[in-house]
Amino acid sequence: MTKRTVCVTGASGFIAAHVVRELLERGYAVRGTVRGNPSERRYAVLRALPGAAERLSLRTVELLDEAGWRPVMRGCDAVIHTASPFRLDVQDPKRDLIDPAVAGTRHVLGAALEAGIARAVTTSSLAAISDEPVTGKVFTEADWNVRSSAERNPYYAAKTAAERLAWALEAQADGALCLVSINPGLVLGPSIGPALNPSVAVVRDLLLGVSPVLLDLSWMVVDVRDVALAHVAAMELPEARGRFICAAESVSMARMAQLLRQAGLAEGYALPRLHLRGRLGTALVKLIAQRQSAGTRSYLLTHLGKVLRADGSRLTRELGVAYRDVRTTLRDTVGDLERWGHLARPR
Repeated sequence: MTKRTVCVTGASGFIAAHVVRELLERGYAVRGTVRGNPSERRYAVLRALPGAAERLSLRTVELLDEAGWRPVMRGCDAVIHTASPFRLDVQDPKRDLIDPAVAGTRHVLGAALEAGIARAVTTSSLAAISDEPVTGKVFTEADWNVRSSAERNPYYAAKTAAERLAWALEAQADGALCLVSINPGLVLGPSIGPALNPSVAVVRDLLLGVSPVLLDLSWMVVDVRDVALAHVAAMELPEARGRFICAAESVSMARMAQLLRQAGLAEGYALPRLHLRGRLGTALVKLIAQRQSAGTRSYLLTHLGKVLRADGSRLTRELGVAYRDVRTTLRDTVGDLERWGHLARPR
């Protein structure tokens, strides 16, 4: 017998497609939303998932289309809201990042409440927890980003504003809605479709030597498959409440390069060896960063020379998701980049 129906917004996205696959494998009916015509070729990978022919339906709706979300939500038992713009550099941060993220959250959760949906899981980010790394600090779910703005790390500002609104809407619902927020770090791993996700592009750019040197940057890394499992567990477990950092471990650019070499994944690629770190190296890169586009410049100026650390253990304890080893994630990321043609074959 088919289980309940779950709405997954932005179903073709990097994380969302894995969520859809996991839900189908567990026997759920999935109503996924996409921006284009569901019959378009770019959604063929979703339609080809096991169980999709019988239990996946795709609906076209935009984040800013408030009325369009009402019919999508009718008949659904839960919603997993992943749809949100994901770019560092945009022409107008408020128009292109912050407004769609906030309006989309308002429209999705508002329509869910109208439809009587009592359980919602939203994809937030470590960006809503920390604007920048703080030396010696390990961030937890109790932390909130209070510094990002349309001028400073605008993508971070968008994720923070959207998550704050989600919690405000839950409070206003007065018990009619139970919300869980999943806050991933840098999400890597294999993709269900051919599109190149900006987070996975970090590994591609490293292998292709887009930067000729290893910068003094670090990320809290997590596998996309674990992020998907976290979303589904948050939906299924009645006791799941609040925010969950979803991040396995802190990995610097230099460490990532080392792991790629140790695994034999760097052969034939232009993976840099020269480091630019320490006070002098960071100062030099920050000087060069002034020539970058606004979003990239803001990110580099706030993250260079600092180590990002966050505690993702609550997710394992309460949702039961054990993080994959970062070596496995990197191996599968590179294999997938080669599979979809995002990397030239090693010579």
